[in-house]
Amino acid sequence: MSFYITTPIYYVNGLPHLGTYYTTTIADILARYHRLFGEETLFLTGTDEHGQKIAEAAKARGIEPQQHVDELAAVFQQIWGRLNISHDIFMRTTFPYHKQVVQDSLQRLHDKGDIYFAEYEGWYSVSEEVFYTEKDLVSGKSPAGKDVQRVVEGNYFFRMSCYQQQLLDYIQANPEYIQPEGKRSEILGFLRSPLTDLCISRPKSRLSWGIPLPFDLQYVTYVWFDALLNYISAIGYGQGPERQSNFEKWWSHAVHLIGKDILTTHAVYWSTMLFAMDIPLPKTIFAHGWILNADGGKMSKSEGAVTSPVELSELIGGDMLRYYVARDMVFGNDGNYSNELLCARLNSELANNLGNLASRSIALIEKYFDGVVPASTAHLEATQRLRDLKKHVPSLVKQSIEQLAPQQAI
Repeated sequence: MSFYITTPIYYVNGLPHLGTYYTTTIADILARYHRLFGEETLFLTGTDEHGQKIAEAAKARGIEPQQHVDELAAVFQQIWGRLNISHDIFMRTTFPYHKQVVQDSLQRLHDKGDIYFAEYEGWYSVSEEVFYTEKDLVSGKSPAGKDVQRVVEGNYFFRMSCYQQQLLDYIQANPEYIQPEGKRSEILGFLRSPLTDLCISRPKSRLSWGIPLPFDLQYVTYVWFDALLNYISAIGYGQGPERQSNFEKWWSHAVHLIGKDILTTHAVYWSTMLFAMDIPLPKTIFAHGWILNADGGKMSKSEGAVTSPVELSELIGGDMLRYYVARDMVFGNDGNYSNELLCARLNSELANNLGNLASRSIALIEKYFDGVVPASTAHLEATQRLRDLKKHVPSLVKQSIEQLAPQQAI
């Protein structure tokens, strides 16, 4: 049995914060357990390095985009190392083989008739790298409350709408595909309205930092179409027979962990892209909640106030931070973060309960049994209950991990 788990690949327009750490650490915990279960395990994380936000971040620093992404990708790798993340693949969308896979895939879809040219008029959110129609806007902003700008230009489109019914049927027939259940219902509701086709290009005159379209070099690839393909290019898709066999080995067992804000791009954009490319869908897309700031807002670079996982780890210890994020937040729901909540959880459970238990047990053994663990007390009813419990715990933990419920496993 094999297990392939992925995080989103993160935009390199800032350093990792507690939100990116959360997704990555939960993926790491799950990967470590699957290795413990004896399964071949592959864990992917990485960086998303094209698009308008990246170009603007590089410009603000006064350097070229490639230099910017090289520097930030190296920092991400260094930070994940310091935080004990056990990833097998660190993916970058500027890798030459990834660019080739993107261009080959675009060419095949264009030849198939699934990509066409048309005039585009609508609203674009730079911070989300997403297009919106007039009816999508809420009080003149994106549904997530981001600023949008009016765009009128010729662009290439992917016939996403052609795969709407196929996707709807698949989600209804495969309950484990989108999790948790509330997010599955959200996507099913979204698919009850007609899908529009997906704009998959940007004119080079407006944005040059991207992968050129193979059939029109005056355009670059929309960052989401580029980034989503990382999950398959990283494991060998479209790179010859030997690499293709590696892709086939892992892909049917793929589990994508993502934040709930990018559910539509994965559950709809990515799924329809895979249908068009005649590639089976991954096993599961799991959309977890956000880590919320003290004011109840999402912790993100674009929102400002973020917490550094490196600073926290150095302050309290890496394992204690991992324990907190896995223990205190139900994976799938939003979770509040504050220093006070962190201290209360760690003091209560690790210091006062487990810490005191260990300390007192050792002290009693030293005082009354000369530092030697005493003989078995199997005849005592309490001891037998503990032994019975011990027999069942491993299978319960395994079941919880397989159900993507690390808090329940704890």
